[in-house]
Amino acid sequence: MKTFAKTYLGVFMAFLYAPIFVLIIFSFNESKGRTFTGFTWKWYSALFHDAAIMDALLTTLIVAITASVFATVMGTAAAVGLNRMEGKFRSGIMGLTYLPILNPEIITGVSFMLLFVVAKNALNSVGVPFQFGWATLIIAHITFNVPYVILNVLPKLRQMDGSLVDAAMDLGCSHWQAFYKVVIHEIRPGIVSGFLMALTFSLDDFVVSYFTTGAKHQTLSVLIYAMTKKRVSPKINAISTLLFVVVLIVLIAVNLVERRNINRNRQAVRDRKKEED
Repeated sequence: MKTFAKTYLGVFMAFLYAPIFVLIIFSFNESKGRTFTGFTWKWYSALFHDAAIMDALLTTLIVAITASVFATVMGTAAAVGLNRMEGKFRSGIMGLTYLPILNPEIITGVSFMLLFVVAKNALNSVGVPFQFGWATLIIAHITFNVPYVILNVLPKLRQMDGSLVDAAMDLGCSHWQAFYKVVIHEIRPGIVSGFLMALTFSLDDFVVSYFTTGAKHQTLSVLIYAMTKKRVSPKINAISTLLFVVVLIVLIAVNLVERRNINRNRQAVRDRKKEED
């Protein structure tokens, strides 16, 4: 049974990561063709001299980080509010929270495009300049990332012992101090997970970005799509490899920190039990 489980796990992991490994290998391919002809670093060197790719990468990072930060703050606040609600009203709000996740991305993208077109016409008619670009991208990414933050933070709030807040206030903390020092501390893993998920979805998004991007600012996914109409440059393989490595390093670092915190908490509990005994 163990052999079958290990074999199944190996096949499953190979199925997931084989395309990525192929992409990484061909990022070092000397030729532009689909046959590996030799090892080279030239595509990585050419990557950093390509102004269009660098601009798209910078736009992607700025949009992803900005949208993730705002989505994390808004999603955490919304999760705290939802956790305090009761009855049917809470169920209805939760249903609306799930809706953007279940809604097809193409519908979300087209909806945002129509909304921004209406807003552009209305604002321009009164002399307020508004164009597709940074603002439309960031607003759209914040909107579809907020539900993911809520779904990561809300379970941590439900797991938290409510008496901890009362105890903190009995010891002299104000409402804000109790929230910051107790609630935020308890739900911090959910906040970090929500931020990382929002960052990942924002970096990965294509459909919504395609409908909300402007002529001057394109995300990397939109630029890659435009390049595939001709032929995908090996430079795209190179930048995809770099993004994969960076995300992998961040995930490993977060997991190591979380594991260290868990071990530290377990050790604190053991030390406390020894003192009580």
